[in-house]
Amino acid sequence: MRLKLAATATIALALLPMSASADEEVNIYSYRQAYLLKPLLNAFKQETGIDTNVVFAKKGLAERLEREGRNSPADIVMTVDISRINELVERDLVQTVDSEVLNKNVPENLRHPEGKWFALTTRGRLIFTSKDRVEEGEITTYEELADDKWDDRICTRSGKHPYNIALISSMIAHHGEAETEAWLEGVKDNLARKPQGGDRDQIKAIAEGVCDVSIGNSYYYGNMLQDENQRAIAEQVRLVFPNADGRGTHINISGISLTKSAPNRDNAIKLMEFLSSAEAQRIYAEANTEYPANPDVDPSGLVAEWGAINPDKLSLQEIANHRNAAVKLVDRVDYDGE
Repeated sequence: MRLKLAATATIALALLPMSASADEEVNIYSYRQAYLLKPLLNAFKQETGIDTNVVFAKKGLAERLEREGRNSPADIVMTVDISRINELVERDLVQTVDSEVLNKNVPENLRHPEGKWFALTTRGRLIFTSKDRVEEGEITTYEELADDKWDDRICTRSGKHPYNIALISSMIAHHGEAETEAWLEGVKDNLARKPQGGDRDQIKAIAEGVCDVSIGNSYYYGNMLQDENQRAIAEQVRLVFPNADGRGTHINISGISLTKSAPNRDNAIKLMEFLSSAEAQRIYAEANTEYPANPDVDPSGLVAEWGAINPDKLSLQEIANHRNAAVKLVDRVDYDGE
């Protein structure tokens, strides 16, 4: 069976075979684009001599694994949020990994209780505010997004996007469904426009004066600062780490799981352990302007310049367990409606 390695706009990658019986290789299904993984996989190859093959997709990898069943060539799935990785667990598509290395390198709240997924990097779900129209310290918590003072001043992407679902799930975990529903209604009432676009678009909307406050992942801001065409836009907003003085800022993860079929299981676990190591964590986190999951590795580059993050210590699995309730709340308040 041959699968094509995904090509991206910034790097052209050759076609690589994926075989369910090949030696000294690891086959990866990834929701993260292949060029972002390339430095890591090159380092892994140099250290171990093991080749890696990547198939990138924006969606549908769980369905693909289900179709392929035990004949799937995939050893590993790499995801970009807790919802997608938990979907693999719920569909019984991944297996337990009992690794002292992974358990040492990845904190308990950033891994599945039975070892079915492990975080590689984290990112904060931050509040962005206009430097011109919002005073520093004027908003400091997620809860304040529902305050009447922000009426017609907030922009967000769809409430049903996995990043917002994870945030809403964390609110349910901390406050319960009834209080979170009231909060979500308040946020919707404060929207300056119907939810649309991605996280970068919310920062652009602040720069254009459409709104004064938005929600977004920290790495999008970092990526914009590194893009000469978007830097001036990003520089018009201020970063707020919500609830930093309390329970901590909600974080999401990029993560990794071992598939149930995993024809190259031993090599795949070697890769998982390598990705949790200090060397790989520095490469991965800096390349994507994210925070290392390994607590022994300090943030670097732009992320370090933003200052320390006080992350919510809530288990990401507990957040994932509230996903269905969060989706229902988004529907109930018609968050994405006019």
